[in-house]
Amino acid sequence: MMPPLVHLVRRPEPGPDKPALLLLLHGVGSHEGDLFALEGVFDPAWVVVSARAPLTLQPGAFSWFPVEFTPQGIVADAVGAEKSRLLLVEFLDWCVAEFGADPARVAVAGFSQGAIMTASLALTEPEKLRAAVLMSGRILPEAVPLAAPLERRTKPAYLVIHGTQDQVLPVANGRASRETLRSLGIEPEYHEYAMPHTISDESLDLVVGWTQARLGAAR
Repeated sequence: MMPPLVHLVRRPEPGPDKPALLLLLHGVGSHEGDLFALEGVFDPAWVVVSARAPLTLQPGAFSWFPVEFTPQGIVADAVGAEKSRLLLVEFLDWCVAEFGADPARVAVAGFSQGAIMTASLALTEPEKLRAAVLMSGRILPEAVPLAAPLERRTKPAYLVIHGTQDQVLPVANGRASRETLRSLGIEPEYHEYAMPHTISDESLDLVVGWTQARLGAAR
């Protein structure tokens, strides 16, 4: 079966058990090589996959769904986001099967628009994930009605990170994500850093340690 999405993969070191899987989702205008450059900081016993968004903006620049920048703020194409969410569900299942990953130890981490997709995926398919990391993103209002029933929301664990100097998606978006999750009966771990719309060394250290604690130690 052909993979549903173009991607880069770092296969795990050999070991006796099925490896954990970490799926990375880039932001708008970027590509799968962006977050994949971070693969070396994660546990070598894991499969690390970085997916390319399906929509081409220009050579080397992709997005998960169309966005419009207006004086009132960024307007997202919710229909396009839902198409990509369904594609990600398919891709996640493909990755688990293709790379022989442990389906009980799967995490998704996204930046910006990738964080938006991470939230939508985690809210609608909670049983597929142990951990979800939202870096400098937000939760689409259209994704909230699609959330799984309350009794299914015990998984995954959520980490929400945002920069107080973010000029693309201001920090109010991160705080709103925290409150939206709380309204759904989910208590995320939330952190703010004095950084713009980026992944700082300090925030990355947190992501590495947090995901390590949830996916298991290296063999």
